[in-house]
Amino acid sequence: MPRLVLVTAGESHGKALVAVLTGVPAGLPMDEAALASVQAMLARRQQGYGRGARMTIERDEAEILSGVRLGRTIGSPIALRIANRDDSIDRLPAVTRPRPGHADLAGMQKYGTADARDVLERASARETAARVAGGAIARLVLRALGVELAGFLRSLGPVEASDVPDDLGELVLRRDASPFLCPDPSVTPAMTAEVDAAREAGDTLGGIVEVRATGMPPGVGGYATAEERLDGRLGAALLRIQAMKAVEVGDGFAAARRRGSEVHDEIVRGADGGVVRASNRSGGIEGGMTTGEVVVVRAAMKPLSTLRRALRSVDTATGEPVEATVERSDVCAAPAASVVAEAAVALVLADALLEKSGGDSMDEARRNLDLHRAAASRVARPR
Repeated sequence: MPRLVLVTAGESHGKALVAVLTGVPAGLPMDEAALASVQAMLARRQQGYGRGARMTIERDEAEILSGVRLGRTIGSPIALRIANRDDSIDRLPAVTRPRPGHADLAGMQKYGTADARDVLERASARETAARVAGGAIARLVLRALGVELAGFLRSLGPVEASDVPDDLGELVLRRDASPFLCPDPSVTPAMTAEVDAAREAGDTLGGIVEVRATGMPPGVGGYATAEERLDGRLGAALLRIQAMKAVEVGDGFAAARRRGSEVHDEIVRGADGGVVRASNRSGGIEGGMTTGEVVVVRAAMKPLSTLRRALRSVDTATGEPVEATVERSDVCAAPAASVVAEAAVALVLADALLEKSGGDSMDEARRNLDLHRAAASRVARPR
């Protein structure tokens, strides 16, 4: 059973988005610097060349309603609220022309409703603002336990980044300077051209996002049951993000096209006398557990389903062929998706790390994790 659980509520044009995060140990600092970190992650989700008008309306600010006292968590559920400036849900028209690629039609069929508005307001990726707020707190938990992570855009449409630094600090600096949240500045002109061309054509673009995490000790996750496997948990979390269609860990799909000798990370003795991997094609996970190497996961986001050059649909009220509804939308939200993916990975890794370390307080979790790290480092040392 997961220890760290996030539940969100709210509709795209409702009064607010709400997140409730349970399982955060007591004693995690939630001072001004920590709150600024949460706000910075929310602000990053609103960035990215190709975003639509909604991002100029909303000012996503998370208000903490519970679980924090005097600048520290107290062990009880943390509730957050993000107000919507555009709260026009009850004034918006009914939708009877479902969009291909969206939850509209399947949701109408699921709930037996004649108005897709009931579906699309919750299915909208606006919900991810609440998920990012919860993930930002999970990232603070990870940081307090010695783990850092960063999400970024690996590719947009056919344009792929190639110059991505191994150093996470350098990666973040480059990412944050990019209008695409991509750490390779050389691809900015090509990405810009792709977005401009799609906008001119009334079309949309997808992309691939990547998340890396450093500092994860080996042996986090499990192999004894399917539910324990960390790669499975990460895959599920990433595929739960709107518009995500595929996930890979490490070399992922490329590994399926190679021989085993070109895929598996050989085990060698490290400089400190312990054991390490000679490479990291596994993306830091073997047998459902961390290896101690950098965790690397990617997710593929399809192009958004609201196109100004509307696709064919059927009016469910009349049965007549029509063009699909056009809602306010982005040309490309893949840069923002990298922030949502970072939040999703943070929640899974923090949950797995707390599962391994136990502890009702951060101090207790930290002590237990230090003991585990020390024990893991002794494996395969000369006796």
